[in-house]
Amino acid sequence: MSLLIVSPGKDPKAWVEALKNQHPGLNIYVYPEDHDKEEVEFALTWNHPRGIFQNYPNLKVVASMGAGVDHITSDQELPENIKITKVVDDRLEQDMGTFVLTLILAHQRNLLHYRESQINEKWEPVSYTRNNDVKVGILGIGNLGQSVANNLLKNGFQVIGFSRHKKEFENVESFAGEDEFDEFLEQSDILVNMLPLTPDTEKILNKELFEKLPKGAYVINVARGEHLVEQDLLAKVDDGHLSGAALDVFWEEPIRDEHPFWKHPKIRITPHIASVTHPNSVVPQIIENYERLQDEEELKNVVERDRGY
Repeated sequence: MSLLIVSPGKDPKAWVEALKNQHPGLNIYVYPEDHDKEEVEFALTWNHPRGIFQNYPNLKVVASMGAGVDHITSDQELPENIKITKVVDDRLEQDMGTFVLTLILAHQRNLLHYRESQINEKWEPVSYTRNNDVKVGILGIGNLGQSVANNLLKNGFQVIGFSRHKKEFENVESFAGEDEFDEFLEQSDILVNMLPLTPDTEKILNKELFEKLPKGAYVINVARGEHLVEQDLLAKVDDGHLSGAALDVFWEEPIRDEHPFWKHPKIRITPHIASVTHPNSVVPQIIENYERLQDEEELKNVVERDRGY
């Protein structure tokens, strides 16, 4: 049995080294080098070419290199019998929690405003709100969302969470389902989107949703660019209903040179760096699943394909 790495545009060297350190006898192929497709039963991938896995008759598992799996589930040509796995990693969760906290504190203390003031050589003090007066709504409170929530709670923020099904977390008020969605939005002074990308969640961050947030709400998107209707965000920031936004993910990455986000004074952009997978941290769970597959044991972190996560 062989393992195939498919990561166009992503240097696989660190992954190959980490995999061989963890499992010295592992036979690894790196796409698109020549290899025997019949040998491959396990693939590790990020943004594979659509339809490629149809060509592997014995492929049983496609593992994501990161926490997101929409780059796999969106492939309509992926055979139904192939299992999809995701990464669940403490380091990813900690990094995401730190990043979101940083964005929120920067917003709370008006750091973007002061950066503009410095550039314009203006002394412009403005008032700020204290952490315990702010309620942060986490839209999609899974493993990463829980880490974000814990970090925020430690720093005195009020936290509420929304998920498809009701979840119970200490000191976090939980909302679930369509009947409670509006109530969740109406209480979210800062909205942090952490939803998985599925057909149901694409374009969910739109004009209708923004108008249900309190006036002056702030939006953070660290999930997927396809969640956001960009023109709706710009319109609600420009008309004053939203105080601004911090965006780490986009429909097209990198965003085009003339994109209005670049120079917008109330929109902070970062180049999809909120939480980056480190091979040495996640390879042990990849190898564990590889060995479980060999031993015909149940795999860990399997994605429910009908739900998309």
